[in-house]
Amino acid sequence: MSDPTRPKGPKIIAIANQKGGVGKTTTSINLASSLAEEGCKVLLVDLDPQGNASTGLGVDLEDREYTTYDLLLGEVDLNDVVHTSDVSGLSIVPATVDLSSADIELMSNEKRSFLLHDALRQTAIDAYDFDYVLIDCPPSLNLLTVNAMIASHSVLIPLQSEFFALEGLSQLMLTIREVRQTANSALRIEGVVLTMYDARNNLSQQVEQDARDNLGDLVFETKIPRNVRVSEAPSFAQPVTEYDPSSKGAVAYRDLAKELLAKHTKIAA
Repeated sequence: MSDPTRPKGPKIIAIANQKGGVGKTTTSINLASSLAEEGCKVLLVDLDPQGNASTGLGVDLEDREYTTYDLLLGEVDLNDVVHTSDVSGLSIVPATVDLSSADIELMSNEKRSFLLHDALRQTAIDAYDFDYVLIDCPPSLNLLTVNAMIASHSVLIPLQSEFFALEGLSQLMLTIREVRQTANSALRIEGVVLTMYDARNNLSQQVEQDARDNLGDLVFETKIPRNVRVSEAPSFAQPVTEYDPSSKGAVAYRDLAKELLAKHTKIAA
């Protein structure tokens, strides 16, 4: 039974696409930092064994003693796995390659699909007063991604503006539907955001048209351009919003955060 005296809790969004190289981690880092810029308290959960979101926010490998793996297993205090970043208002639970074995190790756990759900709803998280939790999912539809979807209120899908982009969405949509039917009936699609968009390229424009024809209002108005500053920022362990605040990429991610917040304000009203 839910406790009516408990705070409402943060909005939890899984950022997922089983296809690699679509800008999933880049979107996770920069949307999180842009929401923080807007005054939100944000937690980024790195659920990808590659740990790129952790590296991109400056968490050195030697500082990742406790990680998302420990968060899932619930064997450590929450304070030990939540790291503050250099971006004001943005915290992160980092990941290491240890997560790659989680699928096998968690199979024997009866609650294996609900571990992240329970971890993000423990009473200890209330003290952080997060507004948003963003989950950077691995580029596959495995047990980790299912954990993220069961834990989340919605799924945000980065879609690369390239040929065959829409074809890869069908399996992801099927997985979301299965999770809705079996474990999280309230799960919805937050939206699809076009990444690596080049307005001068006919293919980008065609992908956008196809996406809007097929998915309608699910496609965000904001498009993330192909931008060298976005690509450079992770090597300096910074979001692009900090690395080059005036770049086209930084402006686009700020616009995406504002569009997301406006959508949630409208829903709440």
